[in-house]
Amino acid sequence: MVKKKTLVLGASDNPSRYSYLAIQRLRNHGHPVTALGRKHTMVEDVTIETGKKQFDNIDTVTLYLNPQHQQEYYEYILSLKPKRIIFNPGTENDELVDLAKKKNIQVVEGCTLVMLSTNQY
Repeated sequence: MVKKKTLVLGASDNPSRYSYLAIQRLRNHGHPVTALGRKHTMVEDVTIETGKKQFDNIDTVTLYLNPQHQQEYYEYILSLKPKRIIFNPGTENDELVDLAKKKNIQVVEGCTLVMLSTNQY
């Protein structure tokens, strides 16, 4: 199985949040995970960063931010040069989709958790 380094954007240490579950399940499937959120904290062995840190070799950015909060991250996301961006339910954003497609970044409107559970990640 190919390991896909993934940035969880909108990460939370709250166990009831989908971003928390995504971090756990990505790790359980062996994918390296980096995370960015509102507060500097941890989910298991993953540090949630608060600044727009330049991570290397990001394969996938999975979004857990609503479209209004995504705008300040457009340039940051594109600067990471991910192969794909996953728009989880509630994060769909035509403006960011268009920007990503112009940079030849694959766009997926889907659920990271479902993709992992059905081996489509």
